Amino acid sequence: MQPETLTPQACQPSTSLGRLVVLTGPSGVGKGTLVKALLSTHPELHLSISATTRQPRPGEVHGQQYYFVDRATFEEMIATEQLLEWAEYAGNLYGTPRGAVEAEIAAGKTVILEIELVGARVVRQTFPAAFRVFILPPSLDELERRLRDRGTDADPVIQQRLAHAQTELAARDEFDVQIVNDDFDTALRQIEQAVLDGA
Repeated sequence: MQPETLTPQACQPSTSLGRLVVLTGPSGVGKGTLVKALLSTHPELHLSISATTRQPRPGEVHGQQYYFVDRATFEEMIATEQLLEWAEYAGNLYGTPRGAVEAEIAAGKTVILEIELVGARVVRQTFPAAFRVFILPPSLDELERRLRDRGTDADPVIQQRLAHAQTELAARDEFDVQIVNDDFDTALRQIEQAVLDGA
């Protein structure tokens, strides 16, 4: 079955009180867990949904996990600047629809965008008003321990992730706020303060 398409929306600048919060950090730093906890206690926040050209997996619903679109639609969205950022992984395209984000911001909502460093840098150009948060590990040794404890990657992959993390950590000063995820509850409170108060 052909995935449902997402109609590109006109790109208009946002003038509302809502805002976009970009959250970035190395793989294994715990940003996904922090975002999940943040959203569970603050339902007024909205997690940005990405568009993708990959086929839906069992149980995935268009507009919930992803916007599932065909490649022609995605390429049209790129050509007409309907994406805040996009990339290709394993032959599939993934990106953040600008129209969907701006619609929520226009309604006065705060939208959370959890992405990698490359995407965050693109968003700084495409949406300069975004508030950007960088999540750090207490140390590279602790990051390595967390990656190994996940038990999902072989040693060469872990070493690759750690090398990539060093590059990412060197970019932390590019962000508005830096939060060290040492104690989870403390880091969560700091993210809440940054996101809700703009501190």
